[in-house]
Amino acid sequence: MFTFIVLLIMLISIFLAMVIIVLLACLGLYTPTLADDPDSRNGVWLITYFGTVSVLIGILASLIFSRIPLSPIREVIRASQELAKGSFAVRINLKGPKELKKLNESLNHMAEELGSIEMLRSDFINNFSHEFKTPIVSLRGYAKVLKKDNLPNQERNEYLDIIIQESERLAELATNVLQLTKIESQTIVTEKTLFNVTEQIRTDVVLLDSKWSGKNIHFQLDSAEVMIVANEDMLSQVWINLLDNAIKFSPLDSKIKIDIDIDSKDRQVCISIHDNGPGIEMNQQKYIFDKFYQADASHSSPGNGLGLSIAHKIILLHGRIIRVAKSDETGTRFEVILPLD
Repeated sequence: MFTFIVLLIMLISIFLAMVIIVLLACLGLYTPTLADDPDSRNGVWLITYFGTVSVLIGILASLIFSRIPLSPIREVIRASQELAKGSFAVRINLKGPKELKKLNESLNHMAEELGSIEMLRSDFINNFSHEFKTPIVSLRGYAKVLKKDNLPNQERNEYLDIIIQESERLAELATNVLQLTKIESQTIVTEKTLFNVTEQIRTDVVLLDSKWSGKNIHFQLDSAEVMIVANEDMLSQVWINLLDNAIKFSPLDSKIKIDIDIDSKDRQVCISIHDNGPGIEMNQQKYIFDKFYQADASHSSPGNGLGLSIAHKIILLHGRIIRVAKSDETGTRFEVILPLD
């Protein structure tokens, strides 16, 4: 396109110059002369005039026509400068060949993704600040109350229990943040071993006995003994996080069902955990694996919104997926797909 425009400018320049020369000749203002004529000033003037007019017309045409093919580049530069300033709402609308349309789609998609990342960053800061500040405020408040000399022993013990709980909450938050940071820095899974994943899940259920026994929750696990090759410690974190969520949102006297199915053709295993909780809204399901995201905006339920983020990253490191297979008023079913070997 650029080559064609340059050629067009040259042709226009020559054509206009020749038209002017013909007009001058017709008006008698210019008479061609031979090179051997002693009076050859007209010939020199012709060359000078032709060159000057060609240059001026070429410059003028270049200034006019160059703005047309360069306008998309100027628009991209303007949008890039807006993005650099942090204005992620900027969009461009380039028209022309398919290359410009692809550039249009790519830049708009980049602006959209940057806007999403900025939103996630803001949410992360707000959620982390809330999760970190709340227990500290509680610790400070109850510590001030404990300074009173006339405080009854029963109330003192209650306040001490709350301080212990909030301290444990802070410790859990710090542990989860460090754990997530460590996992996010990994690119491959090391220390893979062959182990019984069915037995591992049973063991993790027993570890959470203090949480589900008080709610009289029953577990149903009907599966053969399945052997897989993976990082045993990392997968244990996945089951504990998923089971803990299932227990937390399950009502009293309910049941949590665990299914383990083998796909021999694709050499993978699907492990599903189904609770009888209230379910997750459809518009919230796409955010549940984000750091510090909690469907409960009031943060009244225990937890800090890191468990599913950790589980999601671990499964991705193993080259497979974790997803919400079903969620409605009858409960939620998480599915984890892992390679057998």
